[in-house]
Amino acid sequence: MSPLYGPFEIRPGRREDAGGASSLRNAAIANSTAIWTTRPQTPDEARLWWGGLVDRGAAYVADHDGMIIGYGCWAPWRPAEGYRFTVEDSIYVAADQQGRGIGRRLLTALVDGARDSGAHVMLADIEATNTGSIALHSRLGFETVGTLREIGTKFDRWLDLTIMRLQLAG
Repeated sequence: MSPLYGPFEIRPGRREDAGGASSLRNAAIANSTAIWTTRPQTPDEARLWWGGLVDRGAAYVADHDGMIIGYGCWAPWRPAEGYRFTVEDSIYVAADQQGRGIGRRLLTALVDGARDSGAHVMLADIEATNTGSIALHSRLGFETVGTLREIGTKFDRWLDLTIMRLQLAG
């Protein structure tokens, strides 16, 4: 993808955005520690994953003339029913599009959407050296509640996980 400096819009995700979102996710899998897996999504997995998010109204994209240059989503943090009002966000922006405010606008949409859905708390589980994501979440009011040391591994090194929290409802 070449650098784009034109306008973009943040909009709710649609099923047909699955390929674009999955492409960004797979780039993050291959090139970063943002996602702690090494196996890329297949097209079928992408359609199933993205379709579930779209159906819940939990997916947003940054669209530049029909090209998905970023996406954000929120999902339940844990499957147990006691956590049913706690969600976790995920945001991915194309590497050559970072620093344009896309992540901030996506996260704002996610927070608003999760709040409107009745969520009580939004968490962000962030690889501890991802200072850009930590700063983004801090700017939108998330607080760091802890760091879990060496709980994951990727690229032959141990990874720490920083957990950030935003209260959505009183």
